[in-house]
Amino acid sequence: MTQTQYDIPTILNGYAQGLFLMADDDGKNLGWYSSRERTLIPLDDRFRYPTSLRRVLNQNRFTVAINRDFGAVVEGCADRDVTWISADLKELYWQLHQAGYAHSFETWQGNALAGGILGIAIGGAFIGESMFFNIPEGSKAAMVKLVDHLRSRQFHLFDAQMMNPHLARFGAYVVGKREYDRLLKQALSRNCIFCP
Repeated sequence: MTQTQYDIPTILNGYAQGLFLMADDDGKNLGWYSSRERTLIPLDDRFRYPTSLRRVLNQNRFTVAINRDFGAVVEGCADRDVTWISADLKELYWQLHQAGYAHSFETWQGNALAGGILGIAIGGAFIGESMFFNIPEGSKAAMVKLVDHLRSRQFHLFDAQMMNPHLARFGAYVVGKREYDRLLKQALSRNCIFCP
């Protein structure tokens, strides 16, 4: 990886064009990827979550923090048998974090990191890169609270990139590239602030 190949302006421009960064399975090659379909988390009344999770939230098992331990969230997201978050990508996330674009939205149980979501905020778009949990329901609670947070900050788009059964339970839906590009353009025209 060269410094100019993935500097911050280049990365932001890539995401603004609907691309995303991934490393291959062995983590040696980092590159830009696109998809004919994108998965979105609704920020309107289509968002939903299981009744069992509602009970967990009502019990106040978790507290929420933003960027309290960004590095631990990145490591948690990368800690799996096959990961696309390589050492180079971790470094890029850290640079984006220091520049105010990459964020971790976290749930905590006491002093223990329960779960978190890693993402990049540009304009009114939040592009979710990955999520993980250490404590059951930790990442699910983070999802609900993150949607609340994005709504309160007037974000227009929550991009989850790829569909899976876990996201479907929250009302996630798939759009084609043309519709995604349209929504992304609208989102990028906004000047939203993810955190103070």
